[in-house]
Amino acid sequence: MNSVITNNQPTIEDVKNFWNTYPLFSQESKFKPATKEFFQEHEKVVLEDYFAGVFKDELFFPANLSKDARILDLGCGIGFWTIEFLKRGYKNLYAADLAQSSLEITKKHLEIYNLKADLSIQNAENTTFKNDFFDHVNCQGVIHHTPDTQACIGEIARILKKGGTACISVYYRNIFLKIWPILSIVGPVLCKLGFGLKGIGRESIFLERNPDKIIKLFDGENNPIGKSYTKSTLFNMARPYFSVQKIYLSLFPSRALPFGLPRLLHSFLSKHYGFMIHLNLVKK
Repeated sequence: MNSVITNNQPTIEDVKNFWNTYPLFSQESKFKPATKEFFQEHEKVVLEDYFAGVFKDELFFPANLSKDARILDLGCGIGFWTIEFLKRGYKNLYAADLAQSSLEITKKHLEIYNLKADLSIQNAENTTFKNDFFDHVNCQGVIHHTPDTQACIGEIARILKKGGTACISVYYRNIFLKIWPILSIVGPVLCKLGFGLKGIGRESIFLERNPDKIIKLFDGENNPIGKSYTKSTLFNMARPYFSVQKIYLSLFPSRALPFGLPRLLHSFLSKHYGFMIHLNLVKK
């Protein structure tokens, strides 16, 4: 089953306020947000840490998707995926986020690379787009931060054409999270050895005993909502609307370790024990 952080029943406004205050990666980077160096550093973290240096285009860019297809990057954050689609020649990009500050950073990201996309503020639970509007929706690491994740999946289905595709990802309730109440006895030792994440109160993340709080804290101590899902729960949430084509994992955050991981080991851990679960979907 999924786990939900309810912290006095946070609202979508709480989520918006958090991400407006702390845009993605802004508290972790050593560079000023919205600079070219900032974007380059974030791209390196995504490719080398989230994907352990092994990024497979076929998992995120459907082979049969026309370069003229209407594509939505839902919850675009600072524009990583928007840029990646445009760099691959897709021409009809929409980028949407709940937070105005994220859209402003995405706009700067586009300007730096001389690229264009249609930007708008959107709530993933209830967007303003028409039914059957998009050919593909990309939504990476977004809907686990909103009060009603199931509504988001239904909304993605609503705005997709029949037969349209989607790629979504959320935090995965992997084996480490499942048994963390037992493993947490070593948390204080890990902290003393330098394990942890930079910025927004995450340095002591391994002191948390509750795995739900770890998921929430991964994006900052003031993050109002964080959720993780098992494969079966996420599959059942998608099944009323979609055929599930592929399920796979990523994100074994080696940057939380005080030492580097060999590439092959990092790739193995990411593939089999990652903290992010991805679904490739086709609308029924």
